[in-house]
Amino acid sequence: MTIRSKAPLRLGLAGGGTDVSPYSDIYGGAILNATISMYAYTTIEPTDDGKVVFEAPDNHLREEYCNAMEVDTDGYFVLHKGVYNRIVRQFTHQPLSLRIASYVDAPAGSGLGTSSTLVVSILGAYAQWLKLPMGEYDVARLAYEIERIDLGLAGGKQDQYAATFGGFNFMEFVADNVIVNPLRVRQRYIDELQHNLLLYYTDTSHVSADIIKEQQSNVKGGNTTSIESMHRLKEQAQQMKEALLKGEIDRIGQILNFGWQHKKQMASSVSNPRIDAIYSAAIAAGASGGKISGAGGGGFMFFYCPGTTRFAVADALQQFGGGVKRYEFTESGLKTWTI
Repeated sequence: MTIRSKAPLRLGLAGGGTDVSPYSDIYGGAILNATISMYAYTTIEPTDDGKVVFEAPDNHLREEYCNAMEVDTDGYFVLHKGVYNRIVRQFTHQPLSLRIASYVDAPAGSGLGTSSTLVVSILGAYAQWLKLPMGEYDVARLAYEIERIDLGLAGGKQDQYAATFGGFNFMEFVADNVIVNPLRVRQRYIDELQHNLLLYYTDTSHVSADIIKEQQSNVKGGNTTSIESMHRLKEQAQQMKEALLKGEIDRIGQILNFGWQHKKQMASSVSNPRIDAIYSAAIAAGASGGKISGAGGGGFMFFYCPGTTRFAVADALQQFGGGVKRYEFTESGLKTWTI
């Protein structure tokens, strides 16, 4: 028997950062994101030898444990171990015997929510195998708890819910509650957005935890510039929602630019001279707005290119290395199946 799962990565179109505590706890957050055709994949093969084997076949990495009620959360497979420990502690109450392998269509630090999406994918595979009684909110919440509480990794709440639910979602964060509002965006509006939104990999990565910790410190310390920028990003999420539902697609470039100017005020490491140069080159070539995906500092950026300007923008970005990535928006989130 083989159990497989996949969960989609996401583009954070608006409101990014307002899902991070303590801002979301004090003021409430709002985010609009959409999943794309890049995935985190997991395969579980049950065994009978009492061993737990973690594998990353794309990186030729492997770790093995015997009769493990709990494994140390160090080394390469931190996320895998965090999920395994929670599954055993909360559900099976006895060691498991399995081989589990995973890979992701984007590198770590790419800004597409890779870590959280991988946790959702791993958790989904366990749920399929063990027939755990969990709905979408349960999976997303548990994934969040494993990553943020059990493992103590800094970050927000949006990625786990995006990967689980899929599609275009307007998410609200009120204290400890998350409300996912699926958006019924007309297909022609989605097609137009996909045609005009260019996804570009900067060929660099970032450590989102460092940026998020600075953002959290700014809120705790009452940094008015940082807090006001987050208020504006929450407004941006509302603007993006309205533009998508009404089909005012060419407004999206302006909305992205509005958000980018304020996002840079959240923490000093969100942008840097290279990212600023990339952004300026894209705008000069015809893009009407854009942003970095995720916390900032590196990874993927995307730009709204009206008309046929995407080709001129792509040409202008060649000087920085990296490359344009093809993608499609997806309607579904986490999928699991058994062979």
